[in-house]
Amino acid sequence: MKILMYSVRDDEESAIKAWATKNKVQVDTNELEFHPDTAQLVNGYDGVVIQQRSAIGGDATFYQQLVAAGLTQLTSRTAGVDTIDLPAAKAAGLTVTNVPAYSPNSVAEMAVTQTMRLIRNLELFDSRVSQQNFQWAGLQAREIRSLTVGIIGAGRIGGTVAKLFHGLGAKVIAYDVVRHADLEPVLTYVDSKEALLRQADVVTLHVDLNATSEALIDAAALKLMKSDAFIINASRGPVIVTAALVAALKAGEIAGAALDTVEGEAALFNQNHQGEVLQDPLIAQLMQMPNVILTPHIGFYTNLAVQNMVEISLNDVVTILNGGQTEHAC
Repeated sequence: MKILMYSVRDDEESAIKAWATKNKVQVDTNELEFHPDTAQLVNGYDGVVIQQRSAIGGDATFYQQLVAAGLTQLTSRTAGVDTIDLPAAKAAGLTVTNVPAYSPNSVAEMAVTQTMRLIRNLELFDSRVSQQNFQWAGLQAREIRSLTVGIIGAGRIGGTVAKLFHGLGAKVIAYDVVRHADLEPVLTYVDSKEALLRQADVVTLHVDLNATSEALIDAAALKLMKSDAFIINASRGPVIVTAALVAALKAGEIAGAALDTVEGEAALFNQNHQGEVLQDPLIAQLMQMPNVILTPHIGFYTNLAVQNMVEISLNDVVTILNGGQTEHAC
């Protein structure tokens, strides 16, 4: 059995080698994204694992060509699979899998960390101190227990966020089309996105990217928020309309934002553009705003999460190649 993994980072190699040794499977890696012009590398392999932020591209015939090359599956070692044309892949006969819960804690803890920085004005204090200004004036913080935290998308990650904020003493409300009874001790469900936006001091987003969540937070949604409220996006960039967010921040409609993901990130994130003029004017504007925290999609990037993403994805490939079924099929 031979498996090829695309877009492998150095920090994944040890987990990959350990899994390959333990399971006696040949696993080869490369640093390339999976696209029609790199797909020929799968020839001679039984299985393939990818991880990328840009769409695979190609049309339905591309997925048919993968099947003709002997593949039966396409596994993404991420939660999101919006880079894959699922209908085309399935129609071609490929089983597509993802890793929906590599570590809910990793992203949840990131959301809490970003919230802490915002409500304590730490990014503003950092700016002052860098200029040798040690004054406190105008930057009084708020305590978590005085806040209402609103979670849009209370699934695996959102539910973990709720438990963490509840443990810190916050009032937690949530909006989700699916309600989980086991979360009711730590949160209160509201009936609409609009109701949540009006009530929350912190809005944190934890939804999948799909037709119903794209542009979920637009200009109209931002106008519903309190002027002293913050928004956190640790889900997917297109969930927030960036132009609308920039306008709302400039107008003082909200107090600030923490973005671990943003529209157009594929051209920038996990790359070194030091000394260059950024070509995306909206991201450039966000970076200049003192009340915005921008991080390069690192919510998942912890020791346990990386290990789980590698092991779960490879286990799924072996299961499928051996004729079994996995609960992670999309």
